[in-house]
Amino acid sequence: MTSLSLDSDLWCRRFHPSPTAARRLVCFPHAGGSASFYFPVSAALCGPVDLLAVQYPGRQDRREEPGVQDLHRTADEVAEALRRWDDLPLTLFGHSMGALVAFEVARRIERAGGRIDHLFVSGRKGPSADGPELAHPLDDEAILAEVREMSGTDARLLEDEELLGMVLPALRADYRALGAYRAERDAAVDCPVTAVVGDRDRWTPVPEAGHWRDRTTAAFDLKVFPGGHFYLSDRADEVTGMLREHLAGPQRT
Repeated sequence: MTSLSLDSDLWCRRFHPSPTAARRLVCFPHAGGSASFYFPVSAALCGPVDLLAVQYPGRQDRREEPGVQDLHRTADEVAEALRRWDDLPLTLFGHSMGALVAFEVARRIERAGGRIDHLFVSGRKGPSADGPELAHPLDDEAILAEVREMSGTDARLLEDEELLGMVLPALRADYRALGAYRAERDAAVDCPVTAVVGDRDRWTPVPEAGHWRDRTTAAFDLKVFPGGHFYLSDRADEVTGMLREHLAGPQRT
């Protein structure tokens, strides 16, 4: 892997350092999302699990940087940043756009000789080599309308002009990167994959979440929770419980 001379702390936020942890969970946010989305998960799992939350450029303390330009390039940079955190087995969890980034990061780590214990892909159809698996709006009003419908962003942020001015550039960049993303035709990971989805997610119908089965050479599982695209906010305890159960289990041999 080509060294990108990155500061891993720029990319990976560790809210609750757990020096005695036996496992490490890396969480990837959705479009427009930030590392802090996973703060409650970190708090719930701290101790036995050391959680890193990925912070994409263009938001919060990185808002002066250009936003995500290309998901493949972002995956390159995150994979490089995670090299300093490979002392523990890595489990990756990505929601929506984060599922695609996590998948590409897992591919890069495995290709470089590293090991991923498990990959959770949430709220996302299996990636297509032929075109974007979702039609993403590119104008601001359409983007905001979709975000409101998904209910993934506090509505107060979308009504406050000053706050909106801070979050919209990152959203705009993320949606453009999503629209341009293509997976390689035979791209797959060698680790087990669990696809997780809400049963009323119109952006990710349950059968299409099952398409991730074709993106792993190992075991595949599909878990369905009650809810829509952001089922993981409404079902936080159950989702955290799922992750806790996995991370307390035996490591992949």
